[in-house]
Amino acid sequence: MAKDKKEKKEKKAESTAATDIVRFASPIAHPMAEDKLTKKIHKTIKKASKAKHVRRGVKEVGKALRKGEKGLVVIAGDISPIDVIAHLPVLCEDSNVPYVFVPSKEQLGESASTKRPTSVTMVVLGGQKKDLTSAEEYKEMYDDCFAQAKKLVSDLL
Repeated sequence: MAKDKKEKKEKKAESTAATDIVRFASPIAHPMAEDKLTKKIHKTIKKASKAKHVRRGVKEVGKALRKGEKGLVVIAGDISPIDVIAHLPVLCEDSNVPYVFVPSKEQLGESASTKRPTSVTMVVLGGQKKDLTSAEEYKEMYDDCFAQAKKLVSDLL
């Protein structure tokens, strides 16, 4: 009986923490990834960053999008001021690249293997040289996240 109460308290604490993170999301943070998709995206980014297939930061991602690189753009939803990232969804739509918002910039930075919070990352399958041999480790998860993000963006439009 005591274990059941303890487990319920832990679950409630986890859900409260998740809602606290989402509460700080900016008004333009749509489409926001659900918890399950968020976890899968963070795992994908972590594996892609080990293979050096990740672009981090607004300047680097913007430059990659303007050059025509394809990938999955993940934007933190709790960025303040919003003006810093407001142009990225439009840039992604113009380049026909799917994008998705995640609740926390701290978690995004941690999954991108940086010590600092990151406002935006872009997972480029195979990196600049399209080295797919090192991308085999995370390709299946990437494809799943890519498809779900594309579906979320198409539902939004």
